[in-house]
Amino acid sequence: MSEASPVTPSWATLDPTWDSQATQWVVKENATAETFTPTAGSPDASDWLVNPWDVVLCTSGALIACENGLVVLVIWQNPALRAPMFLLIGSLALADLLAGLGLVLHFFFAYLLRSDSAQLLTVGLVVASFSASIFSLLAITIDRYLSLYYALTYNSERTLTFTYTMLVLLWGVSLCLGLLPVTGVNCLAVESTCSVVRPLTKNNVAVLSVSFLLLFGLMLQLYVQICKIVLHHAHQIALQHHFLAATPHYVTTRKGVSTLALILGTFAACWMPFTVYSLVADYTYPPLYTYATLVPATYNSIINPLIYAFRNQEIQRALWLACCGCIPASVAQRARTPSDV
Repeated sequence: MSEASPVTPSWATLDPTWDSQATQWVVKENATAETFTPTAGSPDASDWLVNPWDVVLCTSGALIACENGLVVLVIWQNPALRAPMFLLIGSLALADLLAGLGLVLHFFFAYLLRSDSAQLLTVGLVVASFSASIFSLLAITIDRYLSLYYALTYNSERTLTFTYTMLVLLWGVSLCLGLLPVTGVNCLAVESTCSVVRPLTKNNVAVLSVSFLLLFGLMLQLYVQICKIVLHHAHQIALQHHFLAATPHYVTTRKGVSTLALILGTFAACWMPFTVYSLVADYTYPPLYTYATLVPATYNSIINPLIYAFRNQEIQRALWLACCGCIPASVAQRARTPSDV
């Protein structure tokens, strides 16, 4: 890629043979109408080319921003949602909201401005936001573990202080990670140092990927401990009330354990392909592979509100009040069960 070529309007470094091998769609204007004509090897084709994968990422970003913006708005406007759990859910929603905005801004800045500075800023925003999202998931896991392990002393000022400390740390670390591309840790000057995600360097992405694997291992260990605590509590209650294995309480306890497995499995399914691929690949790999693993990773931010926010009965009540000014009886009378862990 020559220095005179325009800024690549995509997340992945384009294959140098793209212009000569790919069939591209460009806009040709005439006096009556606009038509799309396929041209091969046209020198101006790349100026008009819109990568369909970038459109998918932009669309995902818009959906992520809308969905998580609703969660942030509900928590912000409802003073009753100020417990540590809701602060962490709000942090997760805010991080995903910023990630969605970052994806949308990257698309428009890349195709309209084609500026290195704008590209670095939007990529930095996306890195910081997704880092804060993953850290928030870890913080929620820690909070769930503490709420079960220290059930008698969980609702205290000490817990609230610990929650604020986690929030400051996770956003501080995420901000530092997002500033790295802006402060010079990028591959714009030396293309050979690029990773599968332009303009992040191979070393930068390797650090992020290894950090993710460590965080995932910690979350896995915490969820195993949570399952043990939930099953132990369920067994104690069953013994005290002489419940049988087929009773509703046993069923809901199993449902709670299944929910934990679903949470962790969804998180791994979304992020693990991109994490592993970014460790073994570099900028010479086809961009298709980068997009095929990066797009599912963004879907985790679409799924997060469904798992952590919209399933919560307090947030459900707040949403019903905000939308129609009433609370359905099925929501108002729903009791908390072990499946809500």
